[in-house]
Amino acid sequence: MEKLFNVILQNRKSFYQIISETPKEQLLQIPEGFRNNIWWNIAHVVVTQQILLYKFSGVSMKVDEELVAKFKKGTVPDGTADDEEIAKITDLLLTTVESAQKDYENGVFKEYSEYTTSAKVTLSNVEDAIAFVAFHEGLHRGAVIALQKMVVLKEA
Repeated sequence: MEKLFNVILQNRKSFYQIISETPKEQLLQIPEGFRNNIWWNIAHVVVTQQILLYKFSGVSMKVDEELVAKFKKGTVPDGTADDEEIAKITDLLLTTVESAQKDYENGVFKEYSEYTTSAKVTLSNVEDAIAFVAFHEGLHRGAVIALQKMVVLKEA
């Protein structure tokens, strides 16, 4: 599991760098042909990790319900992100991975409510969920790369 947590953490570090270096207008821009933006993809991975690991294990999530409602599966960007929300997600990017690893190592995740993802992968325990989080976040990293190219092209 340590390797999977490291994969997730490295991906999150790249998201952290993107948030730090990208102007807010570009984070929020939805290019033609896309349904979401860079910001939504980054916030979505934070929320999804919390749902898949914590909520389905019956453990309190480390993100508030307002963020969950705004960025969970099936949502679309509302075109807003104030500086406070950006700061909150930026902080959660790394801390949620670190705390999840500590919680896993400390046996916090004792039970799990089986869940079948939209990718048709059934998660039966927290180990399945951690593996799926690595996969899921990789998909969204790819989406962010594509969005970055489109945002830059539009500004050129």
